[in-house]
Amino acid sequence: MGSPIQRMVSVKRGRTGRAITLRDKVVVITGGGRGIGLATAELLQERGAKVVLGDIDEEVVGKAAANLGCEGYPLDVTSDESFAAFLDRVDKEFGRFDVLINNAGIMPTGPFLEFSDSLIKRNFEIDLLAVVRGSRLAARRMVERGDGQIVNVASVAGLVPLPGLSIYSAAKAGVIAFSEALDGELSMQGVRVLTVMPNFTKTGLIDGLQTTALMPPIEPDDVARQIVQSIETNRDRVVIPRQSMATLGWMVTPRFLKNIYGRRFGFDSMFMAYDQDKRSKYLERVTRS
Repeated sequence: MGSPIQRMVSVKRGRTGRAITLRDKVVVITGGGRGIGLATAELLQERGAKVVLGDIDEEVVGKAAANLGCEGYPLDVTSDESFAAFLDRVDKEFGRFDVLINNAGIMPTGPFLEFSDSLIKRNFEIDLLAVVRGSRLAARRMVERGDGQIVNVASVAGLVPLPGLSIYSAAKAGVIAFSEALDGELSMQGVRVLTVMPNFTKTGLIDGLQTTALMPPIEPDDVARQIVQSIETNRDRVVIPRQSMATLGWMVTPRFLKNIYGRRFGFDSMFMAYDQDKRSKYLERVTRS
């Protein structure tokens, strides 16, 4: 495990960008059956990592794992029992896992007063509490041996809350704060907690939405590359694409200016009005328990 001083040196080396090889590392990805999770799995395998996919859709994760030639197990991230059993299975099959990527997520959109109680609860269960749950279960194992990485996939929406994204932005802002605080606690024990904040990505999350020219969606492969790079360099906070760093200024912009910009560039309506048919199909899929 090494002394606290040795672990501190190791962490500081990681912060300087010293490359960490992924060859033969065991990487676990939640929500790995499609989208960002699947794209990340493909790239990790190219780097020589051993990948394990977890997804609530057993059929989807089975097909994805078969296509990649890796392991894929059913996982309900909203259940302590399911998450613990999933990680126990990985430990049993591989002896340990080196990286957990908390990627599973949903994105409800629309007027807050129209959200059902069940949808609000599910949003926070998957987008925030599952990240806390997975981080705790993984960290207990990692701290015991003195090394490991947890990558929490948040969103630019956690930095830039917009109309129609009230509960999603709240959950993702929670992930960002939680991850930074937890990294401060665990880094001295050899465990890093990294946060990746992608802009809106071309996955099912944006089905039926009309994005704007100032906020064009990015490809899952773009996010995957940054996730892998973050792991390799221990980079603790990444906004994707890099141009989205400009959104940090939004956090200190006065409300009246946000209202003006919102009307000018469509930020005030892009998540409030959408293709009802496509959006309802997405929500139906992600709210099945």
